[in-house]
Amino acid sequence: MDPALFKADLEAKPAALRALAARLATDDPWAFAGPVRRVIFLGMGSSRYAAQVAARRLRAAGIDAAAEYASADGGFPFPGDDTLIVAISASGTSRETLDAVAKIPRYVALTNVPSSPLAEQATAVVDMAAGVEAGGVACRSFQHTLALLDALVTRLTDGPDTAALVTRAAEATEDLLDRRDAWFPRCAELLGNADGIFPMAPVERLSSALQSALMFREGPRVAADGCETGDWAHVDVYLTKTLRYRSLLFPGSRYDEQALEWMHSRGSTIVSVGGAAPGAALAVRFRHDDDSRVRLLTETLIAELVAADWWAASAKAQVNP
Repeated sequence: MDPALFKADLEAKPAALRALAARLATDDPWAFAGPVRRVIFLGMGSSRYAAQVAARRLRAAGIDAAAEYASADGGFPFPGDDTLIVAISASGTSRETLDAVAKIPRYVALTNVPSSPLAEQATAVVDMAAGVEAGGVACRSFQHTLALLDALVTRLTDGPDTAALVTRAAEATEDLLDRRDAWFPRCAELLGNADGIFPMAPVERLSSALQSALMFREGPRVAADGCETGDWAHVDVYLTKTLRYRSLLFPGSRYDEQALEWMHSRGSTIVSVGGAAPGAALAVRFRHDDDSRVRLLTETLIAELVAADWWAASAKAQVNP
């Protein structure tokens, strides 16, 4: 893992997204997926974060869908003609995911490495096409996982066009990168000097909170925990009373006001992403952030860029104490 290469991976996001959008405009990677009654996603970490969002959308459309830990001891049925099992792993080598599919006769591999063990055993393969992530962190592959799962949901539910969505996400991502001098220094300052970073997002975009927290843990090794906004008042609110609490808020929940009231009353620092939040110390806006699907594919970039910067500073301090 390398912070400089991680930053370069982030800066390559717009180009990778535009290439994916061009592919989706002419080719349906899920063309083989006919009508199904049940969809089961298997994965760990970022893969499961992305799958949770897709599974919820499918359930809302009337399809039985679940995002399962690949490490679970059983708990999902063998596939029949009406069941689609999608095993997700950017590297295609996740031990738990390989173990989960070892006894499954038919599954689809969603991976960034089509030659990986996960792909070799699969009935069908969907290539994330995120390119080599030289920094060692699943950042572009996470974004492409979200996009390709959106394409699956679109196919199974006759939903809105994914190619156009990915193009808009590329424009939004590029906008944040191009304007980073205007928002990044203040954002990094506000989130720093804390006992932890606590991203929160509505359930429809829960992956944004979970992935953002992971970025702070994985690179700079900063304590961080992601939470669903409504659930926050039941599980995380307690920390605001005793910690130097820094919230990275992804607005859009009908329970934003409840969380904000608690945080304001206890002097927490709030950075809002993709929308305004009353009393936030900073609101980081970006192109097309009025579209929740664009937000889903774009908003983790804020945490990724801050994490890359902190990680690089930490690595430099270790070399030159």
